[in-house]
Amino acid sequence: MRGYLAFLKKELMESTRTYKVFLMLVIFAVFGMMSPLIAKLTPQLIGSVVSAQMASAIPTPTAVDSWTQFYKNVAQMGLVILVIVFSGVLANELTKGTLVNVVTKGLSRALVIAAKLTSMALIWTVSLALAFAMAWIYTSYLFGADELPHLGVAVLLLWIFGLFVLSLLMCAASLSTNNYMILLITGAVLVIGLLAGILPPAYHYNPLSLASQNMPLITGAITLSDIGPAIAITVALTAGLVTGAILIFRRRLL
Repeated sequence: MRGYLAFLKKELMESTRTYKVFLMLVIFAVFGMMSPLIAKLTPQLIGSVVSAQMASAIPTPTAVDSWTQFYKNVAQMGLVILVIVFSGVLANELTKGTLVNVVTKGLSRALVIAAKLTSMALIWTVSLALAFAMAWIYTSYLFGADELPHLGVAVLLLWIFGLFVLSLLMCAASLSTNNYMILLITGAVLVIGLLAGILPPAYHYNPLSLASQNMPLITGAITLSDIGPAIAITVALTAGLVTGAILIFRRRLL
């Protein structure tokens, strides 16, 4: 456990020194601030380029529009940034051979994977929490503190999906030291999931629904039980990917 904590501390310090933490926090804070601002200003921007009659038909934005913009930004651009920032989680050290000393000194390969995943998960958690807090503050200020059901649950679903993406990224990183190949593997799996989601029977079991059904849950179009199977499968797949990453990494030459 001491070795795990020491390696985790090293990972967090490295992420700070390479500005990964700063980059994630700044970008996600911007997402949180801009989402309600975009929702508030969009009707005015559209009204400035269309006729007065058309402008009068534009509905007044509400808190729902703000949160719709938030989940759209974070679930799309936010997760893309997450993958890009951490795509070299193993590749750089495997290429330079810096993990040899760590492993030969007694730290198991399983704990190396665990520490790296914990570091990424912590940064993802803090970044998402910051974005959510900023969005909540600005939405409350611009639109009022409307009571929206399952608001916290909806962001929790997105957090779970982010952990799934990180475990997928780690599994891909254990397979290749090429950053482009890691991104390709991760992207290909997500695209397959996106295509599978087109089929209505499979959609309720698709992990990607955790990043796309946030607003239907908030607006009451679906219930938490509707998305329960997707949550269970996502958690199971995440555990499977972490296990796979450990097994693959154990067989790699450092």
